[in-house]
Formats: sequence, structure tokens, C-alpha cells
Amino acid sequence: MSNFQATADFIWKIADLLRGNYLRREYPDVILPMVVLRRLDQAMENTRQAVRDEWNKYQGKLDNLEPRLRRAAGDSPVYNTSEYYWRRLLDDRPNLAQNLINYLNGFSPDVQDIIEKFDFRRQVSRLNTANLLPILFDEFTKIDLHPPREDGTGVDNLEMGRIFEHLIYRFNQDNNETAGEHFTPREVIRLMVRLLFPEDDPTLHPDNILTIYDPACGTGGMLTEAKEYIHDIQIRKYQKIGQVHLFGQEINPTAFAVAKSDFLLKGEDPRRITFGNSFSEDGYPERRFRYMLSNPPFGVDWKKVEYIIKREYETLGFDGRFGAGLPRINDGSLLFLQHILSKRSKEEPSRIVIVFNGSPLFTGEAGSGESNIRRWIIENDWLEGIVALPDQLFYNTGISTYLWVLNNRKSNKRKGKIQLVNAVNFYQKMRKSLGNKRNEITEDQYKEIANIYHAFSTGDNCLIFDNEDFGYRRIKVERPLRLNFSAAPERLARLSEQSGFAALAESKKKKEEDQKADIEAGKALQERIINALKQLPGKVASDPKQFLPLLDKTLKPFKLKESVKNAILKALTERDENAEPVPAKKGEGYEPDPELRDYENVPLQWAPSIYDENVPLKENVYDYFAREVKPYISDAWIDEKFKDEKDGKTGLIGYEISFNRYFYKYQPPEPLEVIEEKILKLEEEIAALLKVRV
Repeated sequence: MSNFQATADFIWKIADLLRGNYLRREYPDVILPMVVLRRLDQAMENTRQAVRDEWNKYQGKLDNLEPRLRRAAGDSPVYNTSEYYWRRLLDDRPNLAQNLINYLNGFSPDVQDIIEKFDFRRQVSRLNTANLLPILFDEFTKIDLHPPREDGTGVDNLEMGRIFEHLIYRFNQDNNETAGEHFTPREVIRLMVRLLFPEDDPTLHPDNILTIYDPACGTGGMLTEAKEYIHDIQIRKYQKIGQVHLFGQEINPTAFAVAKSDFLLKGEDPRRITFGNSFSEDGYPERRFRYMLSNPPFGVDWKKVEYIIKREYETLGFDGRFGAGLPRINDGSLLFLQHILSKRSKEEPSRIVIVFNGSPLFTGEAGSGESNIRRWIIENDWLEGIVALPDQLFYNTGISTYLWVLNNRKSNKRKGKIQLVNAVNFYQKMRKSLGNKRNEITEDQYKEIANIYHAFSTGDNCLIFDNEDFGYRRIKVERPLRLNFSAAPERLARLSEQSGFAALAESKKKKEEDQKADIEAGKALQERIINALKQLPGKVASDPKQFLPLLDKTLKPFKLKESVKNAILKALTERDENAEPVPAKKGEGYEPDPELRDYENVPLQWAPSIYDENVPLKENVYDYFAREVKPYISDAWIDEKFKDEKDGKTGLIGYEISFNRYFYKYQPPEPLEVIEEKILKLEEEIAALLKVRV
């Protein structure tokens, strides 16, 4: 095979042999591990005998043979201690399945991990039952996946990686109903990589050792794409490449096996791909990274790891990963962001690009976990920019998505600023939909989006804001409670409906005779209270300064609990907007009416797109309240006890980002004459259709 495309196409045709015995969505479970085995088997040709010699010499004599076996394999994590290899397996076709299991059992620990995650031993039995095993081995024998030989033949790591990635891409396209679970469209990855690495970034110099991390790496496509892009820049600018170390973690077993296989096939260190939930099993608790990118699952709930996360939040605070706050249980997106931010380098700049849906932009009011996380990020000046993508880009969802770009060491021109890029119209329709994916971003388009972002210049599709433009203070606005009072029979009858009053005739005693005595005493007390209340005026009174003292005087002899007094007051009063306000129980002012309570979000700073020349750029909540609330609700006031814990000032600070607010363009309605003409035309068409029907 002369090129990776031809090899990949040949392997794709092999998959057709599974038809009838396997569902199409099951093809990767067989083909991908077979590709891995063929490559590894050929890669071990020159060291196989040396490994066998070491195994035979020291088996049972040393507790840990692995270091010796790795050295015998040329310091490679890939080796096999069994007596079998591809050609020998085929030479004994009647026992192929049994010998293949022995062959699989002989692999090194790193390869064993892949085999187990692929669950390939189960496939061996199934393939053998279907008489497909020797057929597949014969077909794969026709493929040369040997690492480069001295004569120039063979397949290098880059080409092998492309073959593998092409197959993954084809399988995911063919199986689009589940592709989105761990597969990001290639054009989105390429845009993310270009946002992550500005070409003029001095850290990309080949003399620097770079680290890239993805905590939800899926099949590893983002990591490998990022490395290739860095090497392309280095070759173009410096004519040499530097060290780029990739690190990933994945919770899906099959995706993990694919990613680790990809690492092995490309010569990456397979130990840098870890398996497990990033929240509960941090694969790199002590590591920090220069670059990070990820596409975590949208709206994934974290109920399964709730205890672990809450314990870390409550016991470690900011010394742990989730000190900024916890989002609602059904959406862990901002947990992923906190986790990935915990991996930022403390001594060097760290850049991050992460894919989110719209929820993390604005979900949660001031004081909520989501808002507090946004506040923590923005007030630390880590949010560099956000790019709004077209909808219908992903295989398993048609919703709008956004790329967040974060940097813990912003350049001077970006300090205190957040850039928004509106790229929702940068797409073309696909000729054939793949699941929910109906749109795609072309190469020219994702390059243009990246250029707009890195240019950092205001334009039709780009706006630049101060950090404070997205902040606000949420103030609590109260209005006085207004009640009228009457001791009329119909209101006295309501007393039986009040739980606080009814509780007087209930008992918690254990003995029946004690219970009966309590209940009788309670009923007698209720009757005395009602008789006393009947002496009060039945006429409706609307001034609490008159009826409240009278009510207190009437109830004083009974020495009632506050809950009982409140129950009586509730039965004998009604809300009345024309009544006088009820005075506060303590201090000056009035009692607030919970049903009229409202909240106002006061901008920390008026953003340019909503700036009014008659409004100051920055103002306090009292000026805002005097201008925006008091003229319309004269009896309202600000609850000054509703304070922000961090700065102690009135109102909770919150942050949210709304693209629609900033990029909205008013479209004036058509003139009435045009609308009228269209209506008349439609009426004529309807009349013509009705005439034809008749």
C-alpha cells in the first residue's frame, strides 16, 4: 500500500466481511483491535526472539521481569512473551482461537490494558463461532503496517496515526447515533487548536518542552491534532520540531482503548493516557500543563460522584479543585472547567480551549454555584474570549455551542478584557446529514474565525469588553405589607384552617388519658380565644397602628406563642393595597410583603452596546434604584441586609454572558404597504386554490 488512504480504504472493506454476523455499530469492536494487533505484531518482529530469550531465562527466577523485557524490546512498552505471532497463528488454523488467546495473554501490561478495554477476548470467541477468525487474519496479512524499514518500506508513526484516525472517523460517521459521545467533528478540533496556539506564540519554539492535556479525551483526536499543528508551525518557522508530551483521561472503555492504541501506534507514551472519571479519579493529581483543550459531555449530571465532589468542596475549598462553587447536579460542565483550571501551571502561562453549550454562559443567578464559578474566573482575569459556533455541528445534538478560551497570563493588550466572536454564520450546509450534524465549517472558514480572534480588533463579528461589563449586583427590592383587619364571623371561621391555631388542641403525650386531657384543655383555650376575639370590631379596619395594639391587648392574657399569634393574625387580616403599611416588628420602617418581593440586577458597568449617554458608565445600586425603580414604585426600598459575602456591600455580585444582547441587530419591519400587498397576494392564491378544489 503506497499511502494511508489506500490502506484505510482496504481495511474499511474488510469490515464488510462482518455483515450478517455483526451490526454495523459493532464493526469497530473487531476492526480497531485487529488493526492494533497487526501493527504491534509487525513492530515486534526484530525484538520478538530477544524478549522470548529473556522470558525463558528468568521466568520464575525474578519477581519483576518487566524492566528486563522492556530493555529486550528496545526500551519499548510493547512486547509479547508467548511463542505465537501472526504467521504462526495462521499455520495452525484449527486451533487459531485458542492460540490467539494465549498470544493475547502474552502481551505487555500496556497492551493488556488496551485488550481488556476493547473486550477483544470476547470477540475472539464470537468470531470463531462465526468462522470469521481465519478469514480476518488472512485479509490483515495482506496489509503491511510494519514500522519503517531500512529499505524505505513500511509505515511511519504519522502515517499509521492517520490510518487509525481515518478509520475512527469513518466508523463514527457511519454510526452517527453514538458518535457524539466521544467524537468531536474534525473541523471543530482544528479551530480549537488554532485558537489554542497563536502562530506567534514564543512558547512554541522547539527548544521548549510542551505539555497538552485533555481530561475527557475520547479517542484522543484533539491531542494528536494539537501536536501535529505545533510541529507544522515549528517546521515552517524553525525547520525543526521540539518535544510535545500528550496527556489524557477517558471514562469510556472503548474510547480509552482507541486513544491508548493511537498513542502506541504513533510512538507516544501510552502511560500518559489514564482511565477513569476525572472528577473522582484524577489521573494527574500533581501535574500541571501548559496547554489544555477538551470537549466534555454537554449537560452531564454528576450524581454518581456527588459525595466525592461535595466532600472535596467542603473540606478543601480552594485548596482543592472545586472551591469556586458547585453547579446544579444535572449539569457538570463548570465542574470540568474548574478541574481543568486546577491543572494550570503556576509558574508559566497556561492556555485552555473548551467546548460548552450555552448553559455555562448564563445559567444561575447571583450567588448560585454557576455564577460564583464565572465570577471566580472573570475576577481572576482568566477568561480571554468566547467564540459562538453555528448550530447543528455535532453528531448527537443540534444545539448551539461555544468555545471558551482561557489564559492565566494574558498579554498586556488583553488584560482586563474579554473578547466575544460571533461565528454563528461561518458554515456551509452538508450534502448529507450525519445524525444531528447538518452544518460544517470549511477550512477557509475556521482559519478566518481564528484570524478574527487573534487579531483582537472590534468588528462586525467581534466585540471586546471590560471584565466588569458582564458583572452585576442583584439587589432585593421590598414593598410594605398592607393589611386590613376584621373580627367578623367569616374571618373567625378561618381560624380552624390555620395549623398554628389548630395545634392548640393537639397532644404529643404517649398515654391515652394524658392525650385526652391535653386535647380537651386545648379546645377550651381555643374557645376562650375566639370568645375574646368576638369582642373586637367586626368592621374592616385598614390602619394597623389601630388594630394591632388592640389585638395584642386582647391576646396578652393567654400568653400565646408567636406561631399562634401569627396564625390568628393571618385569619383575621387580608391584603389590601389601600391599607396603611404594617410597621416593622423591630426598628423603623415596615414589614415587607413576600408576595411583592422582587429583585433587580444592577450592572457593575454599562457595556458599550447598551450604553446610554444619560447614564454614568459606573453607578452604585442606590443611584440605579432612584432612577429605575423609585419613580414607578414609590413605596419600595432596598433590603440592605441582602449583602455580598465577599465585599460586604449591598447586593450579591453575579456574572453572566449573553451573546444575543451584544450582537443583536434590529431589523425594522417592512412598510405597511409592502405587508398589505403580500396579504392581498396570499388571499388571491388561497382563493385560486379553493376554486380549484371546488
